[in-house]
Amino acid sequence: MIETKSLTKKYGNLSAVSELNLQVNPGELFVFLGSNGAGKTTTIKMLTGLLQPTSGTATIAGFDVVNSPLEVKKVIGYLPDEPFLYNKLTGREYLQFIADIRGAQRKKIDKFIDLFELSQSADELIDGYSLGMKKKVAIGAALIHDPKVLFLDEPTGGLDPRSAKTMKDILMDIRQRGSTVFMTTHILEIAERMCDRIGIINNGKLIRVGTMDELRKEAQSGSSLEDIFLELTGKTQDQEIAQFLDDVTNNS
Repeated sequence: MIETKSLTKKYGNLSAVSELNLQVNPGELFVFLGSNGAGKTTTIKMLTGLLQPTSGTATIAGFDVVNSPLEVKKVIGYLPDEPFLYNKLTGREYLQFIADIRGAQRKKIDKFIDLFELSQSADELIDGYSLGMKKKVAIGAALIHDPKVLFLDEPTGGLDPRSAKTMKDILMDIRQRGSTVFMTTHILEIAERMCDRIGIINNGKLIRVGTMDELRKEAQSGSSLEDIFLELTGKTQDQEIAQFLDDVTNNS
């Protein structure tokens, strides 16, 4: 469903993503992990057509993201880490706008409003929404047309615990219905519990792909995803804390 071949994005001499070769299967919940600045969001933006690759190729559901951008956009949904919404519309008006653009049925809007407990604020301007409320509206907009492939960049960020649980339930339902989910998250517990496979990117390069069992077999430092991630990306938490304390001491 998602395939990249030597996908690369450079900014001058800096490679934000380098020679990415990746396959994500239909109906798979794939979690893409990496530290801040590792290349996760850059990868998603290339896959969704928001960034032009420097070199390499990427296809979504058989459509090339560069040569067939409209076909790609028809089959995907995208939730960015910091969603951009039209603040002078109400939440309901925004969802109606997206539904009309996507050719989706407006009757789904009330379902999303109820699901995320937005009934009291749905007819207020988005300009007055909290980050969590904006995230809920953006989730509804990403899902309104039942996309074949759903890209989620930190989907639970800014959500209260109840809404985060609702988001996780929605993801499980999407997977059961056969859609593909490509998700980034810093909450490793969510990744470990929900994913089919995990990809780990570090300094723009994909360093591991596999199921939790496969990653555990390769790891040396423990069985949790946190231990595996820290080992593969080159530092343990204790090392990071020690380095921080050392820097503080030297600068004082």
